[in-house]
Amino acid sequence: MRTSYGRYPSPISFGPGPLSLTLKYLIGANVASFLLQQFVPLTTVQLGLIPSAVVGGFEVWRLVTYMFLHGSVTHLLFNMLSLWMFGTELERIWGTPAFLKYYVVTGVGAAVLSVFIALLPFDATSRLYGGVIIGASGAVYALMLAWALRFPNAPILLMFLFPIPAKYFVLILGALAFYSSASGDGGAVASATHLSGLLVGYAYLRGLRLNPWAEVKYRYARWRINQLRKKFDVHQGGRTDRWDKHVH
Repeated sequence: MRTSYGRYPSPISFGPGPLSLTLKYLIGANVASFLLQQFVPLTTVQLGLIPSAVVGGFEVWRLVTYMFLHGSVTHLLFNMLSLWMFGTELERIWGTPAFLKYYVVTGVGAAVLSVFIALLPFDATSRLYGGVIIGASGAVYALMLAWALRFPNAPILLMFLFPIPAKYFVLILGALAFYSSASGDGGAVASATHLSGLLVGYAYLRGLRLNPWAEVKYRYARWRINQLRKKFDVHQGGRTDRWDKHVH
């Protein structure tokens, strides 16, 4: 889907690099859970996200366990491929703790938002309340969003054929998820979680800092620089300024 190596994506390479230990564990957990689903059919019902069970039975573990279940081999392969393609580079940039925090927060946050959407008094959301939601797509869509914000103009192959900038790729995904959720068609249950992942990911990245202490230090450094500029009467000028202006 995406072709890049290193910090600056390139359309002539074929992947983000080898799997980190963190991604190996995440992918391994998803594969093991999928195999368990094949041998224990009730796994999906017991561990999938069912909004009515979360609200009525307070079965809050479903907000986490649903992320490791998948409905088909294709579903699993798409999510794990996306996790590798987008997660590898984000983990390099953020570090493992921040990456894992983002993945878990957006995955659980997408589930919580999906439950709230299921409670809305609209026909389009009625089937979501009693439906079963499974898959890592909420967190994966959030990873796509984060990667697109980091590399907005990097090419992504739409339908594996047409290269488009990452920022437009994510906008298309969001528009499709919103339309499917609002129309109440057969894919509304999954699309609601996809859209929720995008919304939670955006809120997290814009409203919360991955490293609050780094942000504090940055703000303090900018404040100190401004204070020093005022103290020494330093002003930004251009070619039209007099050469002797503000010289001490």
